[in-house]
Amino acid sequence: MSSSPAPNKSEMPVAQSLSLASLVSYQEGAVVSRTLVKRPTSTITLFAFDEGQGLSEHTTPFDALAHILEGTAEITISGKPITANAGEAVLMPANHPHSLKAPAKFKMLLTMIRS
Repeated sequence: MSSSPAPNKSEMPVAQSLSLASLVSYQEGAVVSRTLVKRPTSTITLFAFDEGQGLSEHTTPFDALAHILEGTAEITISGKPITANAGEAVLMPANHPHSLKAPAKFKMLLTMIRS
């Protein structure tokens, strides 16, 4: 038996095989997010970025792993630009300023590591 809390209804269903990219849809002129798992130690969130959208520069107190599911993302970490394509991942370290930009539509899975 697992000691993890049961997922709430908005989270990803358990014990099922699902296409992650299909769990979030693009919306014109927007960044769409859906939290799949939220626990005290981590959060896993899907994002769909429409072309030209992004997240402005910010910092977080935790490491975060951005796994690109579709398209191409432009990620800047501490002033260093990185291009990440579908199937690639980028570790964004805690307390380093970072931003994301969509030169074209892209989807990503973001894992926030809170430990």
